[in-house]
Amino acid sequence: MGELIGYARCSTVAQDLTAQRDILTGLGVPEDRIYLDKGLTGTNRARPGLDQALAAVRSGDTLVVPKLDRLARSVPDARDIGDTLLARGVRLSLGGGIYDPADPMSKMFFNMLAVFAEFEADLLRMRTREGMAIARSRGKLKGRQPKLTNRQQAELLRMHGTGEYTIAELMEVFSVGRATVYRVLERTRSTTT
Repeated sequence: MGELIGYARCSTVAQDLTAQRDILTGLGVPEDRIYLDKGLTGTNRARPGLDQALAAVRSGDTLVVPKLDRLARSVPDARDIGDTLLARGVRLSLGGGIYDPADPMSKMFFNMLAVFAEFEADLLRMRTREGMAIARSRGKLKGRQPKLTNRQQAELLRMHGTGEYTIAELMEVFSVGRATVYRVLERTRSTTT
């Protein structure tokens, strides 16, 4: 019948994969055959754990995921992974149910799950953007603060203007990196032109 290979993913480092691992072991996946991605979103296809799981499955094996949204967060990505597995002779188990693209009901169910996973990801992005816009309007989201105060920037410009200081010396005097010195100089150049 082939081996069971498991895959689990969570989007943030703070989240725990224990529940997903328990589901996979409950479905018969050996602990040493579970591949994980922690802190990576499903919209990002570059996931080392997923790559390892896909490399581990062979024809006749079954890739087991707790839910489709752990595997993919977009309809095209879910279909691509499903079609790739099918072409390789690998079955896909979604929480214990085998995806069978030859069965119209199974195919419809798979596509519906993919649509809901993508919808959920889109809602999350929309809520995040709305929250950031509200915070920005209230002055609570200002972005990264400059490393140098306005007064320090003015002094850096004055010192640079004398021609007596190199960029390296300015970096040392103000305890900043080369990029910060150039950023201050460029900002001044762009406001005077």
